[in-house]
Amino acid sequence: MSGRRAARTTSAARLVVIRLVVLLTAVLGTDYVAWRWLDSVNWHAWWIAVPLVVAETYSLVDSLLFGLAMWRLKERGEPPPAPEGLTVDVLVTTYNEPLDLVLSTARAAREIRYPHRTWILDDGGRPDLRAAAEAEGIGVITRSEDWEGMPRHAKAGNLNNALMTLEGEFLLILDADQVPAAGILDRTLGYFTDERLALVQTPQYFVNVPATDPLGSQAPLFYGPIQQGKDGWNAAFFCGSNAVLRREALMQLGVSRYVTEVELGVHRALRTARSVLRSARRRLGTGDAQLRAALDGVGEALDAARRQLRGGAALFDVTFAFQQRVDAIRAGLVSADVESMRADLEAIHELERASGGDGGLAVVDDTLLDQLGHRQWSPLGAIESVEALVRAVDVDRAGEAQPLMPLATISVTEDMATCMRLHALGWRTVYHDEILARGLAPEDVATMLTQRLRWAQGTVQVMLRENPLVQRGLSLPQRLMYFATMWSYLSGFAAIVYFAAPVIYLVSGVLPVQSFSLQFFVRLVPFLVVNQLLFLLVANGRPTWRGQQYSLALFPTWIRSVTSAVGNVWFGRSLDFAVTPKTRSGAGTRPWHLVRPQLWTMGLLLVAAVVGVVRVAVGAAHPLGTLVNLCWVVFDLAVLGVIIPAVRYDGFEPPHRTPTHEGAR
Repeated sequence: MSGRRAARTTSAARLVVIRLVVLLTAVLGTDYVAWRWLDSVNWHAWWIAVPLVVAETYSLVDSLLFGLAMWRLKERGEPPPAPEGLTVDVLVTTYNEPLDLVLSTARAAREIRYPHRTWILDDGGRPDLRAAAEAEGIGVITRSEDWEGMPRHAKAGNLNNALMTLEGEFLLILDADQVPAAGILDRTLGYFTDERLALVQTPQYFVNVPATDPLGSQAPLFYGPIQQGKDGWNAAFFCGSNAVLRREALMQLGVSRYVTEVELGVHRALRTARSVLRSARRRLGTGDAQLRAALDGVGEALDAARRQLRGGAALFDVTFAFQQRVDAIRAGLVSADVESMRADLEAIHELERASGGDGGLAVVDDTLLDQLGHRQWSPLGAIESVEALVRAVDVDRAGEAQPLMPLATISVTEDMATCMRLHALGWRTVYHDEILARGLAPEDVATMLTQRLRWAQGTVQVMLRENPLVQRGLSLPQRLMYFATMWSYLSGFAAIVYFAAPVIYLVSGVLPVQSFSLQFFVRLVPFLVVNQLLFLLVANGRPTWRGQQYSLALFPTWIRSVTSAVGNVWFGRSLDFAVTPKTRSGAGTRPWHLVRPQLWTMGLLLVAAVVGVVRVAVGAAHPLGTLVNLCWVVFDLAVLGVIIPAVRYDGFEPPHRTPTHEGAR
């Protein structure tokens, strides 16, 4: 099956049909939402009418972004042959996964046909894993001592640590459970004849998933049309595993980010320096002229540094000269203070001698005075501000284990931000739609929710810290392709409105639209039908319903991801990172409490349906309005119903996981 997928290319006729449906969807959707805002909002019930039309607007934007991706759907077909002589490091990342699982993946990685070196990146530092791996000729890399007491940055830190020790031109990155096919490098390295190509991403496929896929693990819509659509705009992105990356691109990114972050830090420090100096002068008042002159000297050094930076001078030269000048000013003040102390001691010595003493009290070794002159201290609080300025423009990243961090550390997931930065530097990426590694999906709903929450949190963190819409270097389509993925995780808020609207109407008769007129149905129904037609067309036989279910059914997870990421990025609250377990958690139990919000929602929908029918029977509700909302209740229950088999799921015994090259095709 996957081999046929890899060999298939998008025909010109199929692409024309897709584009026609995209255009039709955009026209119908825009017409419907515009009409909703202008002519149909029930302003007397604004408290539900406005949230509903806002939710519909959100869904329209989501649909338009999806359509934009499908506009350039790219099915690449057969890959170019892999050139000979490339040097490759295959990296198996692990933290606390079972040893037999890690070793199984590493053994398959060792057997990859293309010449390479295999490494286990053990972030847990387990001696038994090292011994077992090295006995089988597999290298092991653990964190260096530089990481002790420093931020670890989870998987990104593990990979960044390894990058400083490896020398291969290319890196194949695998999660601990992703067993690679022997031909994975033969099927991906050929793309790198394009010297500006940084990444080839392949799908993530899971062998322990039944055909019903109750946890929605396979993601055929994402690892298919969505990534292929992004690929058409040169925006296919890194998904953390089953990907080959060019080392040169990562190292260039690491250097570029280091320079950029240091420059930003210096500019911020220099912008705030004036206020620090003003504060120091206010504290000093009209006092010591020498200290005022010292602060003026720092101000002149500050002005000179800013002029040099605007003129394009080297950052290191500017900051070094600034620090040297401030150090000289500080040393002069301390020396003056020491000279004053020397004079005081000499006066005491004279008094001692005049009174008949031997002057021993005033005997101070000149070496000690020299040491005092070189101490990093100041006699007055004003000089502490000078020292703060020096520290502020220090280019040494003392708070990190290593100055270069090629893989992004701004979120709990390293992949999207890293790839977005590579695109901003002008690198290209490829999505190769062929299953070349087979892994293990979560085996229970608790593990699945942990995984989805982490993915969503990481994506929202990137949106808040480096919104692609304002990132320099990205083309407009690239910005929109990244933003589309981030935008999708806001669906939890829209889902609440969609669930609430029929409940409110069926129970109270409050209608968020002015009426269920013919215009309403003429505009809404064609849009919904054509939108689903687009999904069916681009899926080309892939099942997409499960993904659509989970996009709404996991609304509590999506909402939590947004609120927790906002708390982390804007308010500094901790955001716990959890490695997705590869075994069941709490086997034999039914964790219904994990889906309590969905169960309550289903209950409310059922109660509202009964109440609505009763209200029609007694003549208290309009039959047409009730029928329409009962249809929405049925749809909502069909969407939310996926959580029932998810909680009841007891896992699936996978077949043999080690794929051959032919099997992977």
